[in-house]
Amino acid sequence: MHVATDTSEFSYLPTQAQAMGVPEPSVRRVTLPLPDGRQVSALRFGDEAPRVTLLHGAGLNAHTWDTTVLALQQPVLAIDLAGHGDSSWRDDLDYTPRTLALDVAAALDAWTETPQLIVGQSLGGLTGAALAAARPDLVAELIVVDITPGIDTTAGPAALREFYAGPTDFETRDELVDRAISFGFGGARADTERGVFLNTRVRPDGRIEWKHHFAHLAAQTLDAHHRGDATAPSALHSTGWQDLSQASAPVTLVRAIDGFVTAADAQEFAERLPHSRVSAVQATHNVQETAPGELAAMITASLPPQGM
Repeated sequence: MHVATDTSEFSYLPTQAQAMGVPEPSVRRVTLPLPDGRQVSALRFGDEAPRVTLLHGAGLNAHTWDTTVLALQQPVLAIDLAGHGDSSWRDDLDYTPRTLALDVAAALDAWTETPQLIVGQSLGGLTGAALAAARPDLVAELIVVDITPGIDTTAGPAALREFYAGPTDFETRDELVDRAISFGFGGARADTERGVFLNTRVRPDGRIEWKHHFAHLAAQTLDAHHRGDATAPSALHSTGWQDLSQASAPVTLVRAIDGFVTAADAQEFAERLPHSRVSAVQATHNVQETAPGELAAMITASLPPQGM
């Protein structure tokens, strides 16, 4: 296992921790080479073996969980899904949950010692379901955040596709911040600047580009099979429900009241999975960013008592 030494990506954590009045956890980036030549990358928070593994949504990366992790104060593994963050892009463009779950399983085999409480938001939630079905030995419990198989996510991804369908590289990060604000994404400018910094990189030619592959594919015509969160509902309907029904671990759905999952969607989830739990929280789709304290409390309640 290779441990990266560049910690500039963690420069925001001290200020965030101070603002929240919580201790700043130890954190490092870890990278796992895969047999096919790709790599999976992740953030490890805390000095002890992870108890919780976090899986982000499409177009995001492991840092989307930073505030939730600070509120949680637990050993955590936050994984960059394939095609996102510092994990490799896929040449075959296959970013469907069952394929993504293969990398997650490899990461858990390498970096965890016990079955994990898996928390997956949006695409990460469907990936968590695929993981729970295929590798039940790795999953103690699954929390699915604001996604169900087959829901109509047309409005959200359509706006995101329009946002990413513009230029794929920029002269400065400020250009990206201005573009995001013009589309109504993000909150305060400082928060948007942080999000842009953590989701972009500087190319050898000095231009700024998004880290995630989806931004570079947005202007192309793709089969719905290859669109992750932007997938047509029918593409994930059968496999997603099948994965959830096969999961032996306890399953909880967290619905964001101002997110993608409607009350009717949550009812369908409860009816299809009668042993699951369903909770609602006042938040938008990225619950980990807009209601981190509430989400952290739900995660804590699902963990058996244990020290950090």
